[in-house]
Parts: sequence; structure tokens; C-alpha cells
Amino acid sequence: MKKLIFSIALGSLFLTSCSKTILQSTQQITKSDQPFVWNGANVYFLLTDRFNNGDSTNDVNYGRTQETAKLRGFEGGDIRGIIQKIEEGYFTNLGVNAIWMTPLVEQIHGAVDEGQGPTYGFHGYWTKDWTALDRNFGTEKDLQELVDKAHTKGIRIMLDAVINHTGPVTELDAVFPADWVRVSPHCTYDNYVNTTACTLVKNLPDILTESESDVTLPPQLLEKWQKEGRLRQEIEELNTFFAKYNLPKAPKYYIMKWLSDYIRDYGIDAYRVDTVKHTEEGVWKVFAEICKDAFNEYKAKNPHKALDNNEFFLLGEVYNYTINEGQNFSFPDKKVNYFEHGFDALINFDLRSTHNETFQKLFNRYDDIIHNEMKGKTVMNYISSHDDGSPYDKKRKVAWDAGTKLLLTPGMAQIYYGDEIARPLEVDGADGDANLRSFMNWEDIQSNSETKELLSHFQKLGQFRHNHPAVGAGKQTVLQADPYIFHRKYNEDEVIIAMDYFREEKVIDVAGLWTDGTKVRDAYSGEVSVVKNGRIVLASTSDIVLLEKVK
Repeated sequence: MKKLIFSIALGSLFLTSCSKTILQSTQQITKSDQPFVWNGANVYFLLTDRFNNGDSTNDVNYGRTQETAKLRGFEGGDIRGIIQKIEEGYFTNLGVNAIWMTPLVEQIHGAVDEGQGPTYGFHGYWTKDWTALDRNFGTEKDLQELVDKAHTKGIRIMLDAVINHTGPVTELDAVFPADWVRVSPHCTYDNYVNTTACTLVKNLPDILTESESDVTLPPQLLEKWQKEGRLRQEIEELNTFFAKYNLPKAPKYYIMKWLSDYIRDYGIDAYRVDTVKHTEEGVWKVFAEICKDAFNEYKAKNPHKALDNNEFFLLGEVYNYTINEGQNFSFPDKKVNYFEHGFDALINFDLRSTHNETFQKLFNRYDDIIHNEMKGKTVMNYISSHDDGSPYDKKRKVAWDAGTKLLLTPGMAQIYYGDEIARPLEVDGADGDANLRSFMNWEDIQSNSETKELLSHFQKLGQFRHNHPAVGAGKQTVLQADPYIFHRKYNEDEVIIAMDYFREEKVIDVAGLWTDGTKVRDAYSGEVSVVKNGRIVLASTSDIVLLEKVK
């Protein structure tokens, strides 16, 4: 998307209240009657602690008062803050139909210094207790309210699952027993074993996920639950779980029980699974089965809350997997197909590196792989994330084009919080991945006209993706190479998109696709037209056209 043309054409429109009125009327016109399809989902990924502070009374807990390095302590974001933005319609306006949140479970209480200064587990990946929510993030009541209010707006909730490791060891957080974790060797990644049977980094105990042996619960959990008055309940639930699934009391199965409870109790819709390739692939097939069973159990007990007939969805993070490998991931000494082991989709690490690829080459390539090699599975694309130090647009110089590429590329789309308002990915005084994890720059929406324009761009593209599963999941047919015009269709849903169309009068040939008299709308400009003589004629100053049928 070329921002210059769009800005000149609309001038100061975005600086007035009219822009809000136009956007709201657009939403009313384009309200989708299409079923939700995970393969075309528009996912919003946020760090719970860095998105929005809805409850300042929970900002400090567990004695976490040590001064940390820049952006390595808790900043106050919480579940309540996300609920506020759901209620305000922020996600709805972006066309988001799934929110992926970093882990909410109780984190280690102490801080860790890995050479970058003291760091707390604000990100959620340093688990202390899988059975409890971290009070910095909120309460169980908050989580239930979040899920329920998201569902009323047609938004699914995806939590983050960590089975591979516990949190680091600190003076306040003891290491789990030796029959639960290994503390060495460190991974060298030169073969499969040296990627799975090892610790990712120093002081990150690795769960013995290869174990099928019975183990007793870690004493620190038993002591903790006893103090909290829930030891008996936890033991009874575990006994019921192991009897139901006829599984040994091995570490990974304890964790599967605890993670599946968030599905069973609250009705979350999906898990993004962390560090997938660092665990034996067979683990994930069992986890998928348990998750799906828990989801069915929840819907059976809460039929009035069931959104649709979709099964529980499992998204995997296989670090450095790209769509170019199809269904396989290559270790130095073997290939693994994680899609055959329970995953519905994997995160795609390719899109962030496609700067020199035209829309046409990129879209055609992805369409071919998804519809010929993926066998009903898909990938989730992104342009930035919480742990990728080489994002598509690190300095936010091409935020408009990056958004266009992200939201119109075949597959699922992942907006990382702040992509839509150019949240900086480089912060003075921050080191390493802390640069990627600054607090959401809400103030820029009110103070910066360019930020407002960028947000509107994301909203229009996002709503179009939300309303049409064909955008992400549909089969593509190229109608014209220059300008690039293509048709995508998924079941009965179909759209036509034109890219890099710089003429003000745009003529699009739809003969053989849409019959004369069909009323259509450009969801980007809002212009309505009618097919005549097999053509659609538009007068638009934008170089992008998003055509949908008007019923």
C-alpha cells in the first residue's frame, strides 16, 4: 500500500471526527455472515503485561520490588486491561477474531540476571505453578469475564502453553526434583537429540518430557497448595485425570492436566504451544487429544456458550520453521512432520524476510504451497513478534506496506500488539528482546495523525479479512498480472483484490466470475458499483481494491 496516494486523496479526513463515523458505517455495511475459519483467522498477539493496565492495584505482587534492567520488570498490563479494550471495540474495529495472550500462570517470584540486568517473568514463560494465575495478571474471575466478553463479540481466546521447561531457579524459586527436570546439558542444536534432551539456556530447567515413569509431585507445589488450602482438591483432580486417560504419572502428563483445565473450566478456544521442537513430537499428539476432549467437555456443560462447531485449535511454535518446507521441519539429522502430531498450524518464520518479493510472487507462492502441500493445514504469518530480533520492519519505515502484506497474504495473520500503530521496536536503554516488548503506545493514536492513518489502514484490511475467510483460507486465481488482480474463494465466500493499481479510474474484468447486475463494494474506499458488461468500474484514489459482493 502506498501511503502517499492515500494521504493526499483523503487529506485531513483522519484528523476529524468524520473518520470515526465513516469507519463505523463501514463496519455496519460489511458485517460478516460467514462462519469463522481458523485457517483464515486474524489473530492479535499481545504480551499481557505490556498491553493495557486495567487494574493498578495488582501491579506489585510476591515481593517483586527489585529494580530491573530496562523493560525487564512488570509494567502493569493485565487481564482487566484487555477486557477494557474488548468492551471499547478496539479488537472489533481491527477485524480481530482471535486474541493470543502470553501465559497467565503464576511466574517465578524472584528475579534472574542473565547478563542484561535483573529480569522478572513478566512475559509469562517462567512458570512456577501451572495451576494458578499470576496475581500481576489478574484473577480467575477476570479470566472468565475475558473469555465470555470476547466470545460475545465473536472473538476467540488463545492462551500460551509451556510444557518444555519450568522457570529459572532463584533464591525464592527452588528447582524441581531430578525426576522432573534436567539442568544440563545445554542444547547445541546440531542434531535432534541435542535439541530435545537439553536445556535451552543456562538456568532454565528442562522438563523430562521423554519420561513415561511415575513421579511424585514436587515438594514446593505440595507445600504451596497446602498453604493455599487446596492440596486435597488438586490431588483428587489429578487422580481422576490419570484414571480417565490411563496415563502414567509422568511430568508431561501432570502439565497436560493443568493446562487442559483452562479449557475445561473457562472455555478458551486454542493454545499456542511454546518451544515445540525442543520436545519429542509424540508429546503433542497426546496433548492435542486431551485439549480437544476438554473443549468438548466444556461445550457439553455450557451449550449456550458454544460459539460454533470448531474443534479446539493447536498452533505450534517450531522456531525457524518456514512454509517453504511444507509439512516438514528439518533437524540436521532428521525431518519431523509436526502437523501429523496434533498441530493444526505452525508459526511461519518466512514472511518477515520477504522484503524483496512482490505481492504477486509472494501470494502466488503461498497459495500454491497451502493448497497443494499442506493438506488442509496452514501457517500463521507475522511481521514482528516478542522474540524475533529480525522483524520485517524493525525501524517501522514501511509500516503500511508491511500491514498490507501481512493481512492479505494467504494463511492466518498475526498482528503483534502495536504493529497497527507502529509501536517502536527499538528502545533507548533496552537490550536484546526487551526492545520488542515496550508498553503499548496508546498515546500516539491521539497525538499523531500518521498513527491514526496507519491504524485506519489496518482496520480496513483487518475487517475485510475478518468478514471473508476467502482472504486467508481461499484458493487464489490470478486474473491479471499488471496491475495485479486476483480472485480468492473459500466455499461460498469469494473476493477480488487488486494491488498496485495506480490509475484513478479502475476497470476490473470479472466476466465468468460475477454476473452482470451484481452489486459490489470496495471495502477499502467504501465505493459501491455494479457489474456491467462483465466489468466493474471504480473511481478510487487508493492503489488497493478490496471487492466484496453486497447482499
